[in-house]
Amino acid sequence: MPDQESYRRRSARVLLIDETDRILLLKFFRDSEDPDAGHGWITPGGGVEDGETLAEAAVRELREETGLSVSREALGPKVAETSGYADLGWAEGIFRDDFFHLRIAAHRVDISGQDAHERKYHAGHRWWTLHELAVSSDTIYPFGLAELATELVAGRIPTEPVMLPWHH
Repeated sequence: MPDQESYRRRSARVLLIDETDRILLLKFFRDSEDPDAGHGWITPGGGVEDGETLAEAAVRELREETGLSVSREALGPKVAETSGYADLGWAEGIFRDDFFHLRIAAHRVDISGQDAHERKYHAGHRWWTLHELAVSSDTIYPFGLAELATELVAGRIPTEPVMLPWHH
């Protein structure tokens, strides 16, 4: 596995699960200039800025993308990671996503904190049930999310982060 400096981009993401066992996913356009090119779904989160820890980045991204403000200490443990090569058009190289777990009572999503790049690709959001997640034919990142979310909802938090398959 590459060392920290060899990653093109590190991302910190949050598996946000509400009291009714639904997980929040953000819908994005694959090509912001051509909505007909398709879409995918991803957990809230994004790039780690210089000087930030993974948890700090996850908290910042959660606030920017969903309007939910929590402390670093409120985040559950890092529960999963995935990494691999991708060419996203705006960036190419080895990417790594680290996933934290957070249970909340409820939250009304507020996307007003998204930056221009996020707004360009944002196509909506949705709270998914575990069943919907498991049977969906939509592209959902990370791969293996339905199984991991099912374990988290059941209270089975991994003692070490689960390695999920890369999605590109």
